[in-house]
Amino acid sequence: MCGRYVSTRSPEDLVRLFQVSVWRAEEALAPNWNVAPTDEVWAVLERTPRDKREAAAVRRELRPLRWGLVPSWAKDVKIGSRMINARVESVDEKPAFRRAFVKRRCLLPADGFYEWQQIKAEESGKTRKQPYFIRPEGGEVMALAGLYEYWRDPAVKQDDDSAAWLMTCTIITTEATDAAGRVHPRMPLALTPEHYDAWLDPHHQDIEDLRALLTEPAGGHLDAWPVSTAVNNVRNNGPQLLEETVP
Repeated sequence: MCGRYVSTRSPEDLVRLFQVSVWRAEEALAPNWNVAPTDEVWAVLERTPRDKREAAAVRRELRPLRWGLVPSWAKDVKIGSRMINARVESVDEKPAFRRAFVKRRCLLPADGFYEWQQIKAEESGKTRKQPYFIRPEGGEVMALAGLYEYWRDPAVKQDDDSAAWLMTCTIITTEATDAAGRVHPRMPLALTPEHYDAWLDPHHQDIEDLRALLTEPAGGHLDAWPVSTAVNNVRNNGPQLLEETVP
């Protein structure tokens, strides 16, 4: 699974890296070294403008979404805390994800992610969870494959009220490879740049073609090193969380 990750690049950098045409400076997110479920996270997605006065061309946007997908049919947003990941093996079949898989796909930019490994103490024989930070060896951005969804808040009466709609997202996970596999059996699935366009295109709705984009994690070889258990507390943040420590 992927329960925490790091996202520190500026929106200006992300606009350039992902060739974004629309983003709003007032929605800027601060760098985050301890992204946790229900946090707002950067997402790259493509949509057709709802405003009929605009041309009906698809445009690529960078915008903040809430991490933890809330299906449109959900009665409460709390379900999102259990929907932070979608397994690649069944993402196009599960009721919570299958509509979004066909029509609402996104990329979630990340510097890397955290996973925890069970370690047994030699003296006491007790086990504890040791956090590791995992990232591409070259330090390039990871474009995590994700889905997004709209949820209508029934407590808000007017559809045109910005508070009426909540946009949420989930990260697709796969079997772990390379360094990540030595720490945890699952990892987020990152796409290579040549697959960005096909994945984001909302008119691309062939399930088999889409699944073919998710066969292998991108990013080449991965680095992994142990970090402080301070990352376990979501209130802790800052670049010091990435410092290597002795397990």
